Amino acid sequence: MTDSVRQSDVQRFLGLLFEPGDAFEVRAPKCRERRNSSYTSTVSGYFTSDGIDQASAAIIELDESNLAPGIYVTLNPVRPDLLARAANRLRTRAAETTADCDIAHRRWLLIDVDPVRPSGVSATDTELANARERAEAVRDFLTALGWPAPVIAMSGNGYHLLYRIDLPAEDDGLLKAILTVLAGQFSDAAVAVDRSVHNPARIVKVIGTVSRSRDSG
Repeated sequence: MTDSVRQSDVQRFLGLLFEPGDAFEVRAPKCRERRNSSYTSTVSGYFTSDGIDQASAAIIELDESNLAPGIYVTLNPVRPDLLARAANRLRTRAAETTADCDIAHRRWLLIDVDPVRPSGVSATDTELANARERAEAVRDFLTALGWPAPVIAMSGNGYHLLYRIDLPAEDDGLLKAILTVLAGQFSDAAVAVDRSVHNPARIVKVIGTVSRSRDSG
């Protein structure tokens, strides 16, 4: 896949998540500063919805460097004043990233379905297939309850279901309760629905980028 095609995928993903007037953070935790360096830091930057082209170009450049284990974006829009930290650019050694109190409102419910495996180990093709089957089972269950069709995407080592919502940042525990119910019904020793991804400032992998194990590249 060429860089232009991957950048187009990133642009479409960001355009799906965000609306005109939104601001969002792009973040790469545990990013090496050089190829042979063991020192890592967080790369972070804030972009606006009309800067998605800039964001996608910066994301692809970082991804091609092979320095980032993964590149993420805030699932929900952030307060525009956070742009003062690093406006429409990525910076290394970021000391501050988005907190729950920085989220303007909730726009997406994330259901994260992953194969159960040791931390830092990439999923096998079989494990990915099992995760997709389980994600589809969750989707079918919610569809039968009258939920709309979600966005479904491979997260690198599992699958994401993204449901459009419209809730305040403080949702009185509603999303946590939903994930708890789904995890109780669909998790087992092989595949798990993550119960923990309910916080407002949740970040998700940027679709179109690579997930790397710690000893990659």
